[in-house]
Amino acid sequence: MNIFSIFEERIKAAAQNLVTEGVLPQGADIEKIVVEPPRDASHGDIATNAALILAKTAGMKPRELAEALARKLEDDADLAKVDIAGPGFINLTLTPAFWPRVLRSVLAAGQDYGRGEANQSINVEYVSANPTGPMHVGHCRGAVFGDALANLLDFAGYDVTREYYINDAGAQVDVLARSAFLRYREALGEPIGQIPEGLYPGDYLVAVGKALAREHGPALKDLPESEWLPLVRNVAIDAMMAAIRDDLAALNITHDVFTSERSLSQPEDKIARMMRDLQARGLIYEGRLPPPKGQLPEDWEDREQTLFRATKFGDEIDRPLLKSDGSYTYFAADIAYHKDKIDRGFNHMIDVWGADHGGYVKRMRAAVDAVSDGHADLDVKLVQLVRLFRAGEPVKMSKRSGDFVTLREVVDEVGRDAVRFMMLYRKNDAVLDFDFAKVVEQSRDNAVFYVQYAHARASSILRNSIEAFGEEVQSTAPDADFDQLNDAGEVKLIKRLAEYPRLIESAASAHEPHRVAFYLYELASELHAHWNRGKDSPHLRFIIENDKELSKMRLGLVRGIRNILASGLALLGVTAPQEMR
Repeated sequence: MNIFSIFEERIKAAAQNLVTEGVLPQGADIEKIVVEPPRDASHGDIATNAALILAKTAGMKPRELAEALARKLEDDADLAKVDIAGPGFINLTLTPAFWPRVLRSVLAAGQDYGRGEANQSINVEYVSANPTGPMHVGHCRGAVFGDALANLLDFAGYDVTREYYINDAGAQVDVLARSAFLRYREALGEPIGQIPEGLYPGDYLVAVGKALAREHGPALKDLPESEWLPLVRNVAIDAMMAAIRDDLAALNITHDVFTSERSLSQPEDKIARMMRDLQARGLIYEGRLPPPKGQLPEDWEDREQTLFRATKFGDEIDRPLLKSDGSYTYFAADIAYHKDKIDRGFNHMIDVWGADHGGYVKRMRAAVDAVSDGHADLDVKLVQLVRLFRAGEPVKMSKRSGDFVTLREVVDEVGRDAVRFMMLYRKNDAVLDFDFAKVVEQSRDNAVFYVQYAHARASSILRNSIEAFGEEVQSTAPDADFDQLNDAGEVKLIKRLAEYPRLIESAASAHEPHRVAFYLYELASELHAHWNRGKDSPHLRFIIENDKELSKMRLGLVRGIRNILASGLALLGVTAPQEMR
């Protein structure tokens, strides 16, 4: 039961009546009407901009049109009051009798309350860390964000495919192979001294070196690099991807599809095919690029290049597809990769990238527009940095990686739930400060504790009710009256539950799972506040031992709250504990 959708339809029907009466012209864009909670709760329960949207086409002042719409709505039996505010906003206040219906809907749906029916396929690509070492805390944030977003979209009714793109081509994996080969020589007893600059220094490749030594003995040492490098590269990539999957499992993250960059050219060269298609459409040409602004990079060359007409699709400049040695640019491979997604049936795609890739967004959107002929869309979500602190002091180094803190180290220290919730308790494009000490505090200032404690508190109330009234009290009928839930705190809680379906819809549409975390904290705060009121005013407690019927109504509210807390925590990938110490 999405109350905002319900009243959006009623407001649109009222506007359509005005079209029929000639007050609004035929063709008035009624679909642009927005219905949402008012910014100030004292203004009512629902607000709409309908009059502001439609006034221009009607040739009327917004307030005049608002009055006409208000007259159409005043007879609605579910509305206690219709107010016009400012230049023409319409605020609606629902009758007290309406809110018990919401609670009945929450209880009837259980943890499916708020589930949507988007009915679209969507591909969410996230993590996609280079397989050159263990995942660091920056990868952690992108992984959690992408996974929670996929969960949210799934709950909103999308057919979601979770994908990981393995960057297993290019110079960085050759550096990985050379680094692993150094550890292989070390495993054979050869002193290697200090790790040369340009190779990966962490000790995570020691195990790869030992595995190569066990399998091949000293045989690889006598081979030229051209022969041992492909073999070592494959072994090292497989080892790194196994470690990455293991790290992701620690966060309860899995992917449906792993796509290899190498697969784009083996066995069929999909990059060449993509370039032929663009060439045939006149979207590739030979030309020169202007020098980049500011200081020229050392590798910049003023030469004829094979260029993609990215400017035709909104980019600032056209983009190279071939390097000076004739090999493909990373961008060419990325175009082919997204074309492959489209060929697999995905016209809606989300990529989760680190913030340092922000300059790549426009060209990638331009490419998707080009290869899909405008039929596909790509939303790139940039995930900002994570700054680690311990009791206020910055944390920078890791023994395992050599120069950064690994994902696994963070999860092992504070637990999966704290990591996942706190990585989502800030918008993805804002820098996140993560303090090891604060995320394990048992206080209101620790959001994950506060929300989980609310679920545990609701569970405790329901357990205690069995002691007071027996098992029967656990089965409050979803169609119960609930008319005795008229205290302001109780109504406020029901109203908060009523927001959940719209929250799911809007968060999924905006691709912003942090909204769920914020909502859960607000719901938890209101539950804790109402529980505390009961300590001072016993008649407000959820369990009134001499009033079984009232207790059953209030316990129904507690069950509804617990359902939504459990539902939202599941979307974030966080457990909903039955009790906490």
